[in-house]
Amino acid sequence: MKKLRLAIIGTRGIPNQYGGFEQFAEYLAIGLAEKGHDVTVYCPHNHSEQSIFWRGVHRVLIYDPEEKMGTVGQFIYDLNCIRHSRKQNFDTILQLGYTSSSIWGPMLPKAKVFTNMDGLEWKRSKFSKPVQLFLKFAERLAIWFSNEWISDSIGIQQYLIKKYGKESTYIPYGAVPFNSPDESMLQSYQVYANKFYMLVARMEPENNIELILDGYVAAGCPNTFIVVGKTSTEFGNYLVQKYQKYTSIKFVGGIYQLEMLNQLRYHCLAYFHGHSVGGTNPSLLEAMASQAFIIAHNNVFNSSILGDEALYFNSITDLVKVFQQTESVDFIEYKNLYIKANYSKIIQEYSWEKIIQSYEDLLCRGR
Repeated sequence: MKKLRLAIIGTRGIPNQYGGFEQFAEYLAIGLAEKGHDVTVYCPHNHSEQSIFWRGVHRVLIYDPEEKMGTVGQFIYDLNCIRHSRKQNFDTILQLGYTSSSIWGPMLPKAKVFTNMDGLEWKRSKFSKPVQLFLKFAERLAIWFSNEWISDSIGIQQYLIKKYGKESTYIPYGAVPFNSPDESMLQSYQVYANKFYMLVARMEPENNIELILDGYVAAGCPNTFIVVGKTSTEFGNYLVQKYQKYTSIKFVGGIYQLEMLNQLRYHCLAYFHGHSVGGTNPSLLEAMASQAFIIAHNNVFNSSILGDEALYFNSITDLVKVFQQTESVDFIEYKNLYIKANYSKIIQEYSWEKIIQSYEDLLCRGR
């Protein structure tokens, strides 16, 4: 297999300090570098890691004015990355997402361009109508200026066929199986094994955090609810204010230590996944890999991964019912069956080894 000269663009850099695409880029870049490929990841100039060579991966630090300019800065950062990539000799470009990069499609270097189409960004309720219209246009540009497309969920793959008549390659994210429980680590958050619920999400309306917490309050559950995610946003502040009178709801901010997240997910009574827009969210796979019992928003993106091995909700009524189920006598029996089934999926279908191999096969195809 011929060695790739690959550039990964569209992220806030590696090592991951932000979110799903950055985590994915980290695992993929390291994995492909270990297979002998020449991998470069573009990173913001102000990333805390300043080395130009990290775990076998080249890092190019590019000026990113987002801190000064806000969202507009993302577009400038992506432009700067693409301008730099034109001067290199990359034969393959992997573009992760299209939100702020696809408008620069005509400037992409003369290399084979693969685009991971991410989720349906234009459906996110945090965006105004004009921004949603722009994102629809950006999605179309990503179709025009890419050679091949990657879907991280079956739902997105079906959408691209229906909307654009384009066949994409389905490759999900991966996760690392976790099986090293340590109850002592729960002390940091003053919770006890199987005595708390949790969710991990960005504080955005489409992640259904408010709906989940309203269901929790309506159900009158005796167990604590931990909400993991940065609250320094308008919607985050709103949620904190709304639920501040409920002492059993704890907003603990972002947690970026995977070991701590794994311990919390492993020991929680149930893990709520409210994401409703986009493809497969990495936090869902991590919850499965952490052997958490999952209660998910009922949509094709979640159900295509979880199948029958989860409980689902669409409303407060649904949530009250599932909260009551977690308190029932027979809950432990099917909880353990669901956990075991989802953990097996991670090992068999969503291991990073398999995901990296799928990307290598795709990126090297036809070369």
